[in-house]
Amino acid sequence: MNRIVSFAVAVFLLSPILPAANKTITDTHEERRLRASGDVLQEILDIPENIPPDLLNKAECVVVIPGTKKFAIGMGGSFGRGAMSCRTGTDYTGPWSAPALYALEGANIGFQLGGVETDFVLLVMNPKGVGSLLKSKVKLGADAAAAAGPKGRDAAAATDVLMRAEILSYSRSRGLFAGISLEGSTLRQDNSANRKLYGRELSAREIVSGKVGVPPAGQTMVAILRQHSPRNLSDPKSLREMRSSR
Repeated sequence: MNRIVSFAVAVFLLSPILPAANKTITDTHEERRLRASGDVLQEILDIPENIPPDLLNKAECVVVIPGTKKFAIGMGGSFGRGAMSCRTGTDYTGPWSAPALYALEGANIGFQLGGVETDFVLLVMNPKGVGSLLKSKVKLGADAAAAAGPKGRDAAAATDVLMRAEILSYSRSRGLFAGISLEGSTLRQDNSANRKLYGRELSAREIVSGKVGVPPAGQTMVAILRQHSPRNLSDPKSLREMRSSR
């Protein structure tokens, strides 16, 4: 009887510890990045005056970089790791894809971070921008036109920006949410992280094609996109024209 009681007490005492221990063992860096990307996306979409729905509905891909950190304070560098999901299909009119892991690096945006962690969300607004990001490495502002994304009521007054920009960028730091310029920064496929996450060599193009299943850690991010923007509301004619020019 005493043995039974002792065993029950031991199980009771250890039960809060075991789940935490299992989580530490099973969660990889890549899975934590995906979960953090989903959490950040949900939090930003819950902010009043956030990313205008009509812009999200016209985006072909969305990149989420949670907790970008500043380093080498004197030089103003920064780095972040996150994920990108795209609408599937030849004309980007299908459901949101499995997320491909990406890395954001920059030598001249660190001053904007103010020494604190900053979350970024990037909207890729046309197929040309998608094509740039599916290369191994793209420099924002040079290889792909980038601009600070308008928010709330500002979106209606930003027609010129929207016509020129292939990527619209937003940031959240210390609770403040705003459009921000990331020109001069680079965004690249995180090939080693994608290999660890999916268990085999896959390019970002293959991952976002719609032929790769969404891993459990990425389901929150993809579900949020599918809930908030189930259909691509870009002009179908412009998508077809861009497709024929590729």
